[in-house]
Amino acid sequence: MRSRFLIGIAAAGLTLTACKGLKEALTAHVDVVARAGSQELSVERLGNLLGNAKIPVPVTRETATILADIWSGYQQLAFAAAHNDTLMDKKAIDKALAPMMNMQKLQRFMDSVHKTFSADSGGEAAYNQAAAGLLAARHILIGFKNPAVPATQVEKDSLKKRATALRAQVTPANFADMAKKHSTEPQAAQSGGSLGVFPRQAMIPAFSEAVSALKPGEISQPVETQYGYHIIYRLPYSEVKNEFAAAYTQVSGRGADSVYMAQLSNEANVQVKDNAVSTIKNVAKDPAKHRDDKGTLATYKGGEMTVADFLGWLETFPPQQRILDKIPQAPDSVLKPFVKQLTQQQVLLRRAETAKIQIPEQDRAAMYNEVGSLVTQVWSALGVDPKTLADSAKSTSEKERLAASRVDGYLDRMMAGQAQAVSAPPALKKILDEKYEASVNQAGIDRALERATRVRASADSAKAASQPKSAIPLPGAGGAPPTQPPAGAKKP
Repeated sequence: MRSRFLIGIAAAGLTLTACKGLKEALTAHVDVVARAGSQELSVERLGNLLGNAKIPVPVTRETATILADIWSGYQQLAFAAAHNDTLMDKKAIDKALAPMMNMQKLQRFMDSVHKTFSADSGGEAAYNQAAAGLLAARHILIGFKNPAVPATQVEKDSLKKRATALRAQVTPANFADMAKKHSTEPQAAQSGGSLGVFPRQAMIPAFSEAVSALKPGEISQPVETQYGYHIIYRLPYSEVKNEFAAAYTQVSGRGADSVYMAQLSNEANVQVKDNAVSTIKNVAKDPAKHRDDKGTLATYKGGEMTVADFLGWLETFPPQQRILDKIPQAPDSVLKPFVKQLTQQQVLLRRAETAKIQIPEQDRAAMYNEVGSLVTQVWSALGVDPKTLADSAKSTSEKERLAASRVDGYLDRMMAGQAQAVSAPPALKKILDEKYEASVNQAGIDRALERATRVRASADSAKAASQPKSAIPLPGAGGAPPTQPPAGAKKP
């Protein structure tokens, strides 16, 4: 079984952690943008990489920083390869993947909590009353030609007349067949117009209200919506008994979860600090600096949510949600409840740990194996696999130089559009940062950006100058259209 951990932490880029020990030294050497392993990234090198890029990337501070981050992670991996370090330190892996392991503990704990809830699958009375907002129906749609454009009265009258005539022919017994034959809904030919069991809010209000107005087993007169005219059959309980029971149990479970979490928060007395929102907005600008930040965002009975805890929980969100990017622009009314929600998860984790919830050994073993496989894959892509290095270099210092040069070559090809960027999850970068120093100099980034801007402008000018000039001035191209025909030309 493949571990679910690395799937949850995969991301498209690498995150750089500033090393406090080098920060002051680098500030004094603004010709250096970053250091990683035994290598330095110069202002000239980064400026040329970005300025001469053949791929469509903007010359911005953000792009320069991302490129420096990628260089840093690649060089750390190259340094590890040169030292034949497989990065399989289980303690380091456990620390890097702690947020994912915590989520799995929570899932296992909540599974045990769910078993204490009294399962409620509803019943015919609940179904008839549309309890939990659940409905079930089939429908026949006589649709407007283009729902995106308001129908004319002529079209409405025509379709309503057609729907009314069809309504006189349908019965509960033939409804599915009539839907297959007459409904304009694309899926009707296969589904017989069945919508199954659905939450009331899943449909547009006019449709849901029409279903709710019917008793189970009844068929409506034509109902107008923005899509056309619907003939609706509210399904009897006997046809959807099992499907309704499953849906009702799920909805009831979510309700029980909400009640449980509300009680949990109340008992724990979760209190979000007044400065929590401003703090996380500042943290979002440079999260790497706050990885070990013990500042308090919220308190609860027996503990607190720190900035470091907060960042850990953010790692459990899918990367494509880009939570950190959204925080600076999000309103306080959203962020404060968000901090409280994550603090409730922290409280829940403490309960899970008290209940001795553990990650099964087979899952841990799979996790370690995936880290090893990931390291090998990235090494291979960069051309720095230890076996490959050993074929061309003997001493460790020679391997370091060779690995670093291969990373530089890979970056050149990547920025020329000849190679894809190798992605690595943030957890792998955290493992690397535990062992190998890496730092970035913001002043160096600024200088590299200035150089990249000049290089890009020069390249653009050269490209424009190399374009063949038109013999006749064209509108918008530096000249006006001729008002007289060329000499010797025939007049129309």
